[in-house]
Amino acid sequence: MSTTRCMRMLAMTGVCSLVWNSVSFSHAQSYPGKTIRMIVPIAAGGGTDTMARLISQRLSEQLAVTILVDNRPGGGTVIGTELVSKAAPDGYTLMTVAPELVINPSLRKLPYDTIKDLTCITQLVSGQYFLSTHPAVPVKTTKQFIALAKARPGQVSFGSSGNGSANHLAGVLFQHMTGTKLIHVPYKGAGPASIALLSGEIDFMFSNVASAIPYVRQGKVRAIASSGANRSPVAPEVPTVNESGVPGFLVTGFFILLTPAGTPTEIIARLNSESVKALESAAVKERLAALGLEAVGSSSADCANFIQTEITKWTPIVKEAGAKPD
Repeated sequence: MSTTRCMRMLAMTGVCSLVWNSVSFSHAQSYPGKTIRMIVPIAAGGGTDTMARLISQRLSEQLAVTILVDNRPGGGTVIGTELVSKAAPDGYTLMTVAPELVINPSLRKLPYDTIKDLTCITQLVSGQYFLSTHPAVPVKTTKQFIALAKARPGQVSFGSSGNGSANHLAGVLFQHMTGTKLIHVPYKGAGPASIALLSGEIDFMFSNVASAIPYVRQGKVRAIASSGANRSPVAPEVPTVNESGVPGFLVTGFFILLTPAGTPTEIIARLNSESVKALESAAVKERLAALGLEAVGSSSADCANFIQTEITKWTPIVKEAGAKPD
């Protein structure tokens, strides 16, 4: 190839790059110009759906555009997540998702790559679980509970919302870190599992703080510890598992805002700043507090690191549990 021809090709490449960057910048400057779709990969009514609608309403007001919540349940959130992973990377398809995002890579064969096919906008919030026991279980502290479990190996039962769910794996992690042998009883959802705990059908479970706190205050369930790094603001009298004799134990619930990989960085930055602004509003803070959730509003990069860390954390736990998709 001649030097002249080579220089022409390089010049054309530069022009194409300049044009593409100009188009991308122009698109980001006019964003958003139409309805945004918020995918929720579970059925309406659950915690993820509640969070998606809460953040969508606020973002809709701030961006002055309609945000349509679109529930796409099935496959343990895989169906909705695959839809997002293959959508156009233009900022008009978002998704709110919970811990299933980081558990699924080690639980199922996925039709997408969680890290490569999705871009994290921000971690919206974090939450905790209560180590909740039925009042008939003769313990009031984590140390007493561990002693009971060791005295009755293979007899103390815990429920979950299904194999491979966050509260199932929390129980497995607890078992692993305390040297106890527990019986896992999976249910088809957190609701049935909670009913089983209330009736005494199971001895304990790691219950979502927001759903458990009414029963705790009514004395129908005993919260002996919380799963976070710090005590839950809705129940500061309940110590953490970590400070109760199981150092290093940490299980947090969370909701993350995602979009397809390849979405222009300017749009990611805009959505991140608007999400953080939404989380800082008094109305949203009040609603989150009522749900036992804490606003995070991380950067896109920190959110991506969080996802990778959580996947790494849960992979061996899923393997130990021998968990299979329901």
